[in-house]
Amino acid sequence: MAKVIPLFSGSSGNSYYVSSGGSGILIDAGRTAKQITQALDDNCVDIKTIEAIFVTHEHTDHIKGVRVFANKHKLPVFMSEGTLKALERGGYVDGRTYCCVIQSGGVDLTTMHVDRFSISHDCAEGCGFRVDMGDRKYALATDLGFVSQEVENALFGCDAVTIESNHDVNMLRMGPYPYVLKRRIMSDKGHLSNTTCSELLPKLVRSGTKRFILAHLSRENNMPEIAYRESLNMLNANGMELMSDFTLSVAPVETDGSSVVF
Repeated sequence: MAKVIPLFSGSSGNSYYVSSGGSGILIDAGRTAKQITQALDDNCVDIKTIEAIFVTHEHTDHIKGVRVFANKHKLPVFMSEGTLKALERGGYVDGRTYCCVIQSGGVDLTTMHVDRFSISHDCAEGCGFRVDMGDRKYALATDLGFVSQEVENALFGCDAVTIESNHDVNMLRMGPYPYVLKRRIMSDKGHLSNTTCSELLPKLVRSGTKRFILAHLSRENNMPEIAYRESLNMLNANGMELMSDFTLSVAPVETDGSSVVF
């Protein structure tokens, strides 16, 4: 059995706890160490089960608590070489933080093998992560401007997937953001729209995915019910039924005690 707990999701901070066989990892630590510790406690997660932190990219909403949390609990932090260099330049990590570059071939932990895949985003060298846990597989892909073949390949065959469903295109176009920011969000180095996200889901179901978590929703340009409904409608239009062929949830901005077990 494996479990994913969305601790935080969105522009105010992102962090996910993934566990299997009594061991776990954090993917991103985008809130303060104190907030992450409280969220783990609220979900009855023993911090001692965490073996490592994996960082998708250097933006603050993904790394805010990394240095303090990793130093306090003496955890290795894995990321791409580009992300590590960006964090070093920004002063977000130092010699006291146990930073490692995740090389080709991934990282073996007690009950997991974690590998990275490249994403397109306006950052140094962003990545998503695929976690193999014996007969269970999970992947996370957020902050991506488009779904590349590499991303598809990484997600295909996973039992559970966390996927970005950042914005409703019409809400973004009609909203208050300046044009340059709208253009950035909709670009190939921006964020995935509800529509693009939903179009991928039927392919994933056919590959074996049964659990979906929609993540990194914009507070200004999206609503949970809109993102959920667009993905559900697309899956239904492809002859797939909720609770029979798949489950679908939206990651909360702040942990609400929900988790996905697979």
